[in-house]
Amino acid sequence: MDLAWIAFGAIVATLLVLDIGVINRKPHVIQPKEALMQVALFVGVAVAFNVGIFLWMGSQAGVEFTAGYVTELMLSVDNLFVFILIFTSFCVPEKDQHKVLFYGIIGALAFRMVFIFAGVTLVERFDWVLYIFGAFLIFTAIRMVAQKEEKEVSPDKNIMVRLFRKFMPVTSHYEGDAFFVRKPGTGSKAGKKVLWATPMFVALLVVESTDIVFAVDSIPAILGLTTNSFIIYSSNIFAVLGLRSMYFALSHIMNAFCYLKYGLAGILSFVGVKMLLPIIDPGLHVPVEMSLAVIVVILLVAISASLIKTRGTKTCPVVQKVACPAGEDIRTCPALKALQKDGEVCDDATCPGLVKLEEEKRKE
Repeated sequence: MDLAWIAFGAIVATLLVLDIGVINRKPHVIQPKEALMQVALFVGVAVAFNVGIFLWMGSQAGVEFTAGYVTELMLSVDNLFVFILIFTSFCVPEKDQHKVLFYGIIGALAFRMVFIFAGVTLVERFDWVLYIFGAFLIFTAIRMVAQKEEKEVSPDKNIMVRLFRKFMPVTSHYEGDAFFVRKPGTGSKAGKKVLWATPMFVALLVVESTDIVFAVDSIPAILGLTTNSFIIYSSNIFAVLGLRSMYFALSHIMNAFCYLKYGLAGILSFVGVKMLLPIIDPGLHVPVEMSLAVIVVILLVAISASLIKTRGTKTCPVVQKVACPAGEDIRTCPALKALQKDGEVCDDATCPGLVKLEEEKRKE
């Protein structure tokens, strides 16, 4: 098993280096065709890795990886709606969005490892924890269907951002693609060069905190399919690795999948019920092969229903336009305006951050 972890680590490291060092070495707007090729690369590597698991660890582990990967990949797709919302609210330049997502993935590698090993340890020591996870998944499914879509992201409502801003000042505008810059301080530090974070880093914090929230939902789901920590972590990370490319490939047509969240809620409900079945009868057990089949059928139904509903219009009537569509008047960026409150002093009509960003837009 140690050799499997080493091989997995080497593959992930290679993909990350290839991504940031070769494929996306220069910041640029990633077009759908290029993004689809990257999706094919990440999915292809995941499939090849899955084949290796079948050959090396047996068919049971192989099917568990397949089910875990498909489940995590589809649950991660729900993140795409939130990424669109974050980038729109912060008006993150399109050419810099990949950088934010890339470093967001680096954080996800660490956070998800902690959550996964903590979850597996709890399940191995206390069997009844699975019942709590099962009930939680059903609750999450109900909440997913019932909750209304948010129209914007407010940094002031994010706990991680609020804590960060207590000890680090934030500029009112972007500084290229930099996360931090040195600028003259304000207040007691006036006249001194101090380290400032930029809205780019604040956007990264929001992406990271969002991934933590989704991990809390998705990891219990895969624990309902397997408790093998290697299978859980590897399938989880392969799904997350391909998420960035999937964002650029599908972001312009995400509104076409209006019933996707109902499909995801169906998957969570199914896995939750599966985890609670032993309460009724300890002998009740749903084979992982059947679980995989049910998950695939639910996804196909949700996607097919969405495409039928949106045929011709390419958008769902229930999906509303967000507050600050990329490329339009950046003065309406709600997240940047919120950062102006405690950042660099400015007049609302001539905020230097918004003016500078508008100038950069015109140059492009």
